[in-house]
Amino acid sequence: MPKPDLSSEPWKKLSSKSIYQNRWLSLREDQVALPDGRTTIYGVVTCGDCVGILPFVDDDQVLLVRQYRYVAGRTTWEMPTGGVRAGESLEEAAQRELEEEGGYRAGQLKKIVAYHTSKSVLDETAHLYLAEELRAVDPQSGDDTEFIKTQLFPFAKLLRMVMDGEILDGMTIVAVLHVARLRGL
Repeated sequence: MPKPDLSSEPWKKLSSKSIYQNRWLSLREDQVALPDGRTTIYGVVTCGDCVGILPFVDDDQVLLVRQYRYVAGRTTWEMPTGGVRAGESLEEAAQRELEEEGGYRAGQLKKIVAYHTSKSVLDETAHLYLAEELRAVDPQSGDDTEFIKTQLFPFAKLLRMVMDGEILDGMTIVAVLHVARLRGL
């Protein structure tokens, strides 16, 4: 008798216990039943939805932000990113983050892609946008833990930075590669 294919069978949550929560994330521990009848404990970090914006100030120049990232232990170049607040649409969050981190508002936002930033323990979906027709605005005060510098990069240089491993931020990498594909590069 052939073994059943359990690869697409859903797991069943039996119970859930909150372990930790702050304004950015929560951690819970679930007791789950596996498709083969066994049970296990599964830790889940929930961050919710986030947005990333690849802002073109003209046909070639892209605005990036530089900041120190505590977990990475280094300074990074990346596109403006951030979480979606309660009651805020994805587009509203993208505009807010672009204003807070870059000092611009997009005349046009085009959705590039949505994806899960981690498939195993992190419940977070990233929604990436291409921002065009930018107009400068007074930067809004953002997160009090962000210390940001902005700089323009030609798209070809930005693509090289991604390909050479100089940019390690996953959201920025995904957005740049998608836009490169859309531009036929």
